[in-house]
Amino acid sequence: MLFDKLDLIPELLESIEYMGFTETTPVQEGALPAIMSGRDLIACAQTGTGKTAAYLLPVMNEIFTRRPDHTHTLILVPTRELAIQIDQQILGLAYTLNITSIAVYGGGDGSGWEQEKVA
Repeated sequence: MLFDKLDLIPELLESIEYMGFTETTPVQEGALPAIMSGRDLIACAQTGTGKTAAYLLPVMNEIFTRRPDHTHTLILVPTRELAIQIDQQILGLAYTLNITSIAVYGGGDGSGWEQEKVA
């Protein structure tokens, strides 16, 4: 399925195109219409199949079309690495939107955290 066949705002479609994507992956093809219609969904797929975009696109579309001036979404994930990965994906997809994202995570001994803040 082509992304432009989905009911996504033009700015989000522009970001998707800018990232070099034109067609959905199989997991996105199944997930996007279900999520965009308001249904709950559990999906399993291998790494690199587009699961993150499968839920971020409907969330970002909803944020932008409803009230973009408010905080709308909290995404909880089990690892720091996944939090950073999702934050980077949001930043890429939000390229043409006025949507921001912040990855907040803890753990470690504190010295590594301090070094990352300085860098």
